[in-house]
Amino acid sequence: MKKLRLAYFGTPDFAVPVLDLLHSHPQVEVALVVSMPDRKAGRGQKLQKPPVAQFAQDNKIPLLQTPNINKEPEFIKSIKDNQIDLVVVLAFAQFLGTPILGAPKLGCFNIHTSLLPSYRGAAPIQHALLNGDSNTGVSIQKMVKKMDAGDIVLSDEVSISDAETLGQLYTRLKYQAALSANSFIEYVLKDNLSFKPQDETKVTFAPTLKREDGLLDFSNMRTSDIKNKVRAFNPWPGTYCFLGKKRLKVFSLENHPKQLKAGETCIETNELLVGCLDSTLRLKEVQLEGKKRSPDIDLINGYKNNKNSITINSEGVQ
Repeated sequence: MKKLRLAYFGTPDFAVPVLDLLHSHPQVEVALVVSMPDRKAGRGQKLQKPPVAQFAQDNKIPLLQTPNINKEPEFIKSIKDNQIDLVVVLAFAQFLGTPILGAPKLGCFNIHTSLLPSYRGAAPIQHALLNGDSNTGVSIQKMVKKMDAGDIVLSDEVSISDAETLGQLYTRLKYQAALSANSFIEYVLKDNLSFKPQDETKVTFAPTLKREDGLLDFSNMRTSDIKNKVRAFNPWPGTYCFLGKKRLKVFSLENHPKQLKAGETCIETNELLVGCLDSTLRLKEVQLEGKKRSPDIDLINGYKNNKNSITINSEGVQ
């Protein structure tokens, strides 16, 4: 039985389940894995392999680590010499130039965690949560030079629960990507791929989020938007506001019946309340700069002699 020969491009832990699936598939030979170089990590700042590279090494799969795959002319030659049928890409963090896109027999295919053409870009999971979407999914598209714009060959929908966080949805999509990859391989083996052009009128983008994007501005945001931001930034990079000049991380919150003006802070029955544009929220679990993560009551007790000094703001002012 002739096996499908492929090269796999990926870097973080998110991309490991797909590689594991491909490596164990009886009709697939992973001829090469391409990943980013080792990076310093941890307190000792020791060099560590990316999870995908570590998997390749542990399973004795040929491995190439490079900061720029487009500057590896020998690699393109090796794809042709080794008769690579296709390239599968997931969370690789590098753009592929035209010579690489045209090198494998069947082309290069990217696994993307959104229902394309929605949320093209680096942070589709976060943006789906930020916007309060009820579903997302995994799309596999034949890569072209334009980012995430190729014809779709497979699309699997995944529902999002109301309270789901980035960490939870990330984990579910990590394994859904492997299931979708398995279906994709079956289509390829049966020569049954169909190609659906993306509707350019429905394109939306999901650019990378920065740490400062986690700021909660209660004076100018609705409660639903604040809740969605807390979900979308949990566990990274986290959401925050300020108590005076100190940063206050917010881990969980809930609606509260008390009516406060937008931006108004109130302590009631040992609960930390803040008014938003449309209603009031309790900051249920927080972490003040320099302190441990704790329930709001512990924060309040730390100010037992001066509770009136607890004022939440979005600018770091007294």
